[in-house]
Amino acid sequence: MTYADTITIDSLERDPYPIYARLRREEPLIPVPAANCWFATRWKDIEAINRSPDFTAASDDAPVNEAFGRPNVLTSEGPDHTALRTGIDAHYKPKKVAGYIEALVRPIAEAQLAAFRASDDNDLMSLYFEPISALSLARSFGLTEVDVATLRRWFHGLSQGAINFERDPARAADCARAVAEIEAILLPFLARLAQNPDGSPLSHLLHSGIEEGKTRAPEYILPTVKVTLLGGMQEPGHGAGSTLTGLLANPEQLQDLRQNLDTLLPQAIDEGLRWVAPIGTMMRTALRDTMVNDIPVPEGAAVSCIMASANRDEARFPEPDSFNIHRPQTAHMSFGAGAHFCAGKWFAKAQIEIALRVLFEACPDLRLAGAAPDFRGWEFRAPTSLRIVKPAS
Repeated sequence: MTYADTITIDSLERDPYPIYARLRREEPLIPVPAANCWFATRWKDIEAINRSPDFTAASDDAPVNEAFGRPNVLTSEGPDHTALRTGIDAHYKPKKVAGYIEALVRPIAEAQLAAFRASDDNDLMSLYFEPISALSLARSFGLTEVDVATLRRWFHGLSQGAINFERDPARAADCARAVAEIEAILLPFLARLAQNPDGSPLSHLLHSGIEEGKTRAPEYILPTVKVTLLGGMQEPGHGAGSTLTGLLANPEQLQDLRQNLDTLLPQAIDEGLRWVAPIGTMMRTALRDTMVNDIPVPEGAAVSCIMASANRDEARFPEPDSFNIHRPQTAHMSFGAGAHFCAGKWFAKAQIEIALRVLFEACPDLRLAGAAPDFRGWEFRAPTSLRIVKPAS
């Protein structure tokens, strides 16, 4: 029995980082039975896998396929990936995002902060960061009538399917309920967009590259819409929560940040995303028997490239477990790599920056109420709650 054989999903959910550190030292590329896949945990191995023609993103074993359907932008290659990715990219390129992000996100953030102040709760995750993330993505999609409670229900249901490596029936059922609700709302919406395109990402997915008068079938784009809904609602809110947690645990860094916000806030966001990757893995499948830095991998092996582990690889980041906004700027893997690099990177980072700026502007004495937050998850990881001393109204 190897160390990898002793790993459980529950231990990964509680705290995967000590597990990843040991795997990097002892078994950096190894099957992990509990997750029904191999784990790649070193930066150099994940980088090699992403560059290798011996691996494909078209993984039959990825839980997202069973949960959301196929083709989807995460696990497709070739013409399908190009068509789906092109449909998403147009609205989320850096210049495009810069033109609309402030007007989109700041009013949402200010409204959520007002709701947070008026509530009897003091949890920034459930009342501020997650609602901003969910609403910003939905409104950018053109979904103007779906409320926060519905969007958060969708996110939590979809996430249960996407992380269901162990094929837990309860998780599958939670995801199926969310998918049914999403399709009941989206199918009529897509039917209207098919007749009346409006320039939104959903409209672009239907119409881009298609002969005039025709559209892609809604069933063709729905799996990718679900993937994008989940990632877009999850990553910015959870990245913001982890970044703020790191700052509150290091008050001298928070003070430095406040004194030089324009320069240090983007650095702090990248450090928060590196320190706790909101999305921890990406799946690849070996197309043939191959070698990765002298480690044999058999044909058909489903390999989970653990980006969260690569972000704490001692060979790349000094003192990788520490949160340090003054760390020399080195690229992290939290937005993936290669052709499947996250299309929403610039949208996510800009959204996090606005959410944090609005909070810092309103709360000059921001501090935790009680103990440091607990984190949970390995596929998706974030503070379970983030309770602060409420500012005076």
